[in-house]
Amino acid sequence: MRGVLFDVDDTLVDHSGAQRTAIVTYLASLGLDHDDAAVTRWREAEERHFSRHLTGELTFEGQRRARVREMLSAHGGADLDDATADEWFAGFTTHNEAAWTTYDDVGAALAMVASRELAVGIVTNVDANHQRRKLEKVGLGGLFHVVVGLDTLGFGKPDPRVFRHACELLRTQPSDTFFVGDRLDHDAVGARDAGLRAVWLDRSGTAGADVPDGITRVASLAELEAVLA
Repeated sequence: MRGVLFDVDDTLVDHSGAQRTAIVTYLASLGLDHDDAAVTRWREAEERHFSRHLTGELTFEGQRRARVREMLSAHGGADLDDATADEWFAGFTTHNEAAWTTYDDVGAALAMVASRELAVGIVTNVDANHQRRKLEKVGLGGLFHVVVGLDTLGFGKPDPRVFRHACELLRTQPSDTFFVGDRLDHDAVGARDAGLRAVWLDRSGTAGADVPDGITRVASLAELEAVLA
């Protein structure tokens, strides 16, 4: 093995946990309902409109505005102008960035990879500079030789060209490179179909999920050393 590529959100950085903390504290500060139903509504809006961004239907800013309008539709916010939606999302972002943190197993896993002198990089479906800033903020800045984002080629995972481009930048062959990510569809299947050694990081222990051929499932990055071996 010559290289390891990682996803960022919900793989290295606890994106879901930060989003929950942020939306609860932000809504509470605004005097709005901040119960589990509100959290679910925000998560569903994120999934729906970020998927539209990945297909090119919405810009990065556009998907943010769509999420705000859907979230606030019950409070008369469905027709918010762009500037007001941007201001609302900026308030959420302040809370979200304050909640960014890595998972407990990340430091040891990255140290193990470094000890093996493997090339290491990132493949993410978010713009590269945004993720570089996130990695810097959580103490992982400068650890990755390559960061390939949605903006690098103009499209993202699971397109096999994204994974292969990352391998080219790492100067590794796909067959000599592991990819580790939390999404079975975008990450594991995409990496496998691009010829990489795919590792699905299933932190939640998805009940009853079948693991497709050519994919290794782990519950924690603590298992990564055994997989690499």
